[in-house]
Amino acid sequence: MTIEISASQMLSARGWLHDAKISIDAEGYVVDIAPNDGQCDHSVGVLLPAMGNVHSHSFQRAMAGLAERRGPTAIDDFWTWRQVMYRFLELLSPDDIEVIAAQVQMEMMEAGYAAQAEFHYLHHAPGGKIYDQLDETSLRHFKAAELTGIGYTHLPVLYMQGGLDGRPLEGGQTRFGCDLQQFSDLYESLAARLGGMPDDFKLGVAPHSLRAVSSEGLELALSLSPIGPIHIHAAEQIGEVREVVEILGSRPVRWLLDHMPVDARWCLIHATQMEPEETLALARSGAVAGICPITEANLGDGIFDGHRFLGAGGMIGIGSDSNVRIGLTEELRMLEVSQRLRDGKRSILTDDQTLSNGRYLYERAARGSARALGRNAGRIEVGALADFIALDLNSPVLGALREDAILDAWIFAGTDDIVTHVWSAGRHMVRDGAHVNRHEIQAAYSELNVRLRGRL
Repeated sequence: MTIEISASQMLSARGWLHDAKISIDAEGYVVDIAPNDGQCDHSVGVLLPAMGNVHSHSFQRAMAGLAERRGPTAIDDFWTWRQVMYRFLELLSPDDIEVIAAQVQMEMMEAGYAAQAEFHYLHHAPGGKIYDQLDETSLRHFKAAELTGIGYTHLPVLYMQGGLDGRPLEGGQTRFGCDLQQFSDLYESLAARLGGMPDDFKLGVAPHSLRAVSSEGLELALSLSPIGPIHIHAAEQIGEVREVVEILGSRPVRWLLDHMPVDARWCLIHATQMEPEETLALARSGAVAGICPITEANLGDGIFDGHRFLGAGGMIGIGSDSNVRIGLTEELRMLEVSQRLRDGKRSILTDDQTLSNGRYLYERAARGSARALGRNAGRIEVGALADFIALDLNSPVLGALREDAILDAWIFAGTDDIVTHVWSAGRHMVRDGAHVNRHEIQAAYSELNVRLRGRL
């Protein structure tokens, strides 16, 4: 069965189209783009390629706002925040993980994301006890994604040690840990289960960071996923950079580029602590930089060197990471305005061909995010997945605007509630601004929040 959507304005891979329609086949792919003949299943104001979210730790959504008090010392930073996170995750059961994942995915879709990559390291029970099913918690994310209809890329995380000195995991970290055999078994089980999931679900791999995996672990991760996405935390914190330099002899991004086959399958998460030479080299590699501006600001990670990276042809993707806030426009806006604050200029992330700051940000993040998820999306053209969002042209923010001005106004002056519809691989999951399963998902999450917070 073919579904047709008409739009007053549509941002296609060839540029803006007016009064056009798009046809989607039963497998969720675009099969035709043509002038609107008035015989469509759905009619919208603005149709855009939807974004994928490249980096999420879903369970952290339920602790949002709970780590905004200063710790016991005068210096509060990423490392003190992490201690709060470790205490919180000790409360979570597999049922809780599934409920939170569904809430996060629903919020992502209502914000305008059509797909998500879950950087999943919460593998075991409190104390590190292995569940009867090794992939128990991963399967909970799969179930949530089937309920929400989000396009899904699962990234099981290899987490082996507490630091580059090889110290053992302790406390909350024990829920993350796998040795090489356990992780191999986990990955193979997930790969076997993927056949029962929707066709656009993908499986990749995520060695957590240079701090948390050995060289043998890196090699194993690459061998398990020879064609899938590879994601890794890199150069997020100054303390991390110092540790890597001390033990490995070079900065994290430089070490990865020199010792690993970093290419278009890789996504380096954060990369906020790079030297200019590393920034240019990473751009040339074809890897995606997975930027999470809201979380990076919340945790004091630093500002990504977007101007230098994008100017050298680098690819970026956007992620919500800790999910302290889930806001697509807010992520893009913060990416740009952080550059402005640092450099004392305006409209920094753009070029001579795309003068619009909003369009430059949106198109590059959409295409880079699709690459990072291993997803044939991020653009509207025949042969791509039907990952779309629609915007409300009747919104006061967008009224009377056309083409690139719509993206400028939405990203810099609007909010995500201007999103009216979302399709993921043709699945129409957000209608008139609300997810089709919102009531069920929200009710379960509200009950969980009351119960969990009563135990803190």
